[in-house]
Amino acid sequence: MENITTQDDLRAHLMATDESFRQLAEQHAAYHKQLEEIEAKPHLTTQDEDDEHRIKKLKLRVKDQMNSIMARYKAQNVA
Repeated sequence: MENITTQDDLRAHLMATDESFRQLAEQHAAYHKQLEEIEAKPHLTTQDEDDEHRIKKLKLRVKDQMNSIMARYKAQNVA
């Protein structure tokens, strides 16, 4: 088994070996990009603000799912 010592190492390992983690990471990155596009606007409409709020919730949910996979992996692979 490879030496996984940091959160970044674990994230990289799961990106390479866990399809569901990789899909979540891709979704998280897509939400991040959507938020950047909204936040780059000089003036936000009410719809923009609603979208921003909704996307932030979705992004957080995906991050929680990723953290859950990471915690489960660590629990299964404790020395």
